[in-house]
Amino acid sequence: MKNDLKEKILKIIEKNNKLTDEEVAVMLGVATEEVAIAVKELETDKIICGYHTLINWDKTGDDEVSAIIELRVNPQRGSGFDRIAEKVYQFPEVDTVFLMSGGFDFMVQLKKAPMKEIALFVAKRLSVIDEVQSTTTHFVLKRYKDHGTLFVDEGGDKRMVLTP
Repeated sequence: MKNDLKEKILKIIEKNNKLTDEEVAVMLGVATEEVAIAVKELETDKIICGYHTLINWDKTGDDEVSAIIELRVNPQRGSGFDRIAEKVYQFPEVDTVFLMSGGFDFMVQLKKAPMKEIALFVAKRLSVIDEVQSTTTHFVLKRYKDHGTLFVDEGGDKRMVLTP
């Protein structure tokens, strides 16, 4: 199996994972079997790590919020940032953890929850980790674009209404 084919498949299904192997095969001009084998190998090699659905929660009755927390930490000799990251991503409230460059070391995204629960999680569980120097919590107020998908209505007249 060619890596070029796998890369093309990844680019297609990254935008729409609901496409069938048959549809991807037609798009690439290859046999359905080749696509099925490539996808299975990509899953086995943990290149494809899961399939997710983007939901615009603002259009539902959901009152929970998303939070992004920046952490500044003291890395430990011998294990660096990895051991600290493991402590953080083990919490069930944590959805995403990235090691970052810049003013903070980690960016942590929490699962949607009531604002009070997020505040208590940060105060009682995250900030008390020995290596954590400081935290900065950001609450997501509105998503405009996520994973390349727009969450705003593109149509309509966007001019401001003026009254005399």
